[in-house]
Amino acid sequence: MLRIKRLYSFVLGTFLPLMLATYSVCLFILLMQFVWQYVNDMVGKGVGFQVMGELFFYACIAFTPMALPLAILLASLMTFGNLGEHLELLAMKASGISLLRIMKPLIWFVIVMAGISFLFQNDIAPRARAKMYTIVLSLKYTSFELDIPEGVFCKEIPGYNVYVRHKDKDGLLRDLMIYDYSDGFENAEVTVADSGRINASNDKKYLALTLHNGESFRNWGKRRSRAMNENIPYIRESFRLRDVLISFDMNFTMVDEAIMGSRDINKNMSELTTFIDSVRQEQDSVQKITATPFKNNIYASTFRTYSGYRPTTVTAPDDTLFAAGFEAYYNHLPPDKKLSYLQQAKRRTEQVGSDYNLTVDRQSYAEKQLFSHMVQYYQRYAMALSCILFFFIGAPLGAIIRKGGLGMPAVLSVFLYLLYYIIDTFGAKMAKQAVWPVWEGVWLSTVLLAGMGVFFTYKAVNDSTMIDPDAWKVFIQKLIGKREIRHYTRKEVIMTPPDYLRDIEMLKAWNAQSENYLNQYKKTPFYGSFWKNRLSDPQLNRLTADLESTIEDLLNSNEIMVIGKLMDYPVIRPFDLHLLAKPIIRLSCAIIFPVGCIIYGMAIWMQKQVNSDLITARKVNKGLIGELEKLV
Repeated sequence: MLRIKRLYSFVLGTFLPLMLATYSVCLFILLMQFVWQYVNDMVGKGVGFQVMGELFFYACIAFTPMALPLAILLASLMTFGNLGEHLELLAMKASGISLLRIMKPLIWFVIVMAGISFLFQNDIAPRARAKMYTIVLSLKYTSFELDIPEGVFCKEIPGYNVYVRHKDKDGLLRDLMIYDYSDGFENAEVTVADSGRINASNDKKYLALTLHNGESFRNWGKRRSRAMNENIPYIRESFRLRDVLISFDMNFTMVDEAIMGSRDINKNMSELTTFIDSVRQEQDSVQKITATPFKNNIYASTFRTYSGYRPTTVTAPDDTLFAAGFEAYYNHLPPDKKLSYLQQAKRRTEQVGSDYNLTVDRQSYAEKQLFSHMVQYYQRYAMALSCILFFFIGAPLGAIIRKGGLGMPAVLSVFLYLLYYIIDTFGAKMAKQAVWPVWEGVWLSTVLLAGMGVFFTYKAVNDSTMIDPDAWKVFIQKLIGKREIRHYTRKEVIMTPPDYLRDIEMLKAWNAQSENYLNQYKKTPFYGSFWKNRLSDPQLNRLTADLESTIEDLLNSNEIMVIGKLMDYPVIRPFDLHLLAKPIIRLSCAIIFPVGCIIYGMAIWMQKQVNSDLITARKVNKGLIGELEKLV
């Protein structure tokens, strides 16, 4: 009997419910986007719940391959984020279990889901998309249920414009005006009535208009055209009651599903391969046929009937339009013959040009279809592979950020998926327009995901805090100039009292050394001299170390005033540039102008900040020396 380890069952039991929940949410979002896109074709058609139910059922099946990668990304982020937030992941690692072993059951599960996704895209999703877009197309061709508004002309009835000034609550229409141009604008009929009603027939194929107390106007006889100033007699008819029947089909009729069968998204892998091979073969045959020398179609057929012209035995190059010896023959012809030859050549050129243009248009359309089918072919593999890659992004990222719930994971998931979708759409567009090779455009987003997955997995396995929100918070605070503040309290037990006399001497010596340092770095160095130095600052490091040593000694004081003065010292952080210690690296940065300018600007800004901290520390030293002298 196959047994699953308790750890694996725990991880799977945590992941699967989240997977189902996130899949439902993602599918719902995609459905809402689909509804928003085609809402104008769905609303007001009087279609029953059965048709709409079929539409949404097929839409759910068609959008499943798109919802699955996002669901896996969000579920893996939430699963490992919850495990990290509740310290369960820490307990597993403390037991000697590596992160990859914790991920092992989910890795196999995601691989199986990727295979199912590929089979689903190949066999089920294309048929569902064909049926879905067939229903959408049928809805587009279905007429709206007629709802005539007040105060505006209604143009929903083909061949008619209807105007209603007011509508009663019981459906009675007041002050109607009907323009009937079904026989053409030259034979339009205008009808006005005090009131009336419009009802649909039982089979929803006709509209029955019942009009009361009105008049109608129409031309005498039917005409197709007339002169500008021609007087045409017309007929005026008054009535108390008139019934008008208008053809207006409001029934839902399903179009032929074969119309959608030629689209690339509605084909499986076998059909895509067959189409690609057939188009390639057709393109090759067309190119062979159109490779007939252009001169044979025009010049040879134009002049071969005249005995005065005999081409020489010298073979002309393939890209030459004039056969050898033609120029000498043409120059000895009379002007009328020259004109005749040129006109005949022009006619043949135009004919051949039109034939070539038609061939080029056909080839362009076939090439466009070829690239579209090739993109769809590779996207089936890329979409299935994205399930695995999104897992290797979401699981390590969740283990790093250690935040569960729908807050941080949802934001990161949406951002990563939008990045993937934008790059994938851009690459597919470049491939369809033949700007990039097809494989390059389709696999661009997949390569990006693979790189991110390797990076995040490596960082998570090595317990990196690079993406830890707290670490980023400290980094941003340093970047925007928010300084670290000292917090000291008086010690309850002091083992070694401070030596105030020595500390006073140390502080006075420190002030003198810091003054020399400030005089030395008061001016901003030039760009060239900045990169000539080793960019290390041992003098500043020594000043910082001496000050921290004195502060550590004075923290053993019992005096509250001394402890309070110590908290006034700024935290001095030298700008660490030890990576630029080698001359070859400094020279490279100096030559690469944008990079060198950025480092140069940051160094100057940090140096000014250090100078400001040293001035502040000197002021605190003077006040602290006065307090210590009172204690001696």
